[in-house]
Amino acid sequence: MNVLEEWTERVCRELGIDPTQVDRTLVLDLTRDVAHGVARPAAPLTAYLLGLAQGAGTAGPDAAGRLSRMAKDWAAETAETVSAETPSAETPTTETPSDT
Repeated sequence: MNVLEEWTERVCRELGIDPTQVDRTLVLDLTRDVAHGVARPAAPLTAYLLGLAQGAGTAGPDAAGRLSRMAKDWAAETAETVSAETPSAETPTTETPSDT
């Protein structure tokens, strides 16, 4: 048993959750996508929000996949916005050389 498995089982025991019902790969994939696509602090927050939605019965079976796609879309949209706002090397500047 590795550290992650041991930790997961211990937390499940503490929270009264059946560890066989925990899909670690799904959660780790989700948090990876959010950390890389949005921001690192958004990863645990997103996992927590997904857990709240699961507990409330409002998250569908594909909720983690939808959130992963949202994070990837966010990254693509952000990259497009940044590249649109960043002047290219070919864009002339309006600065004039200073007289020395």
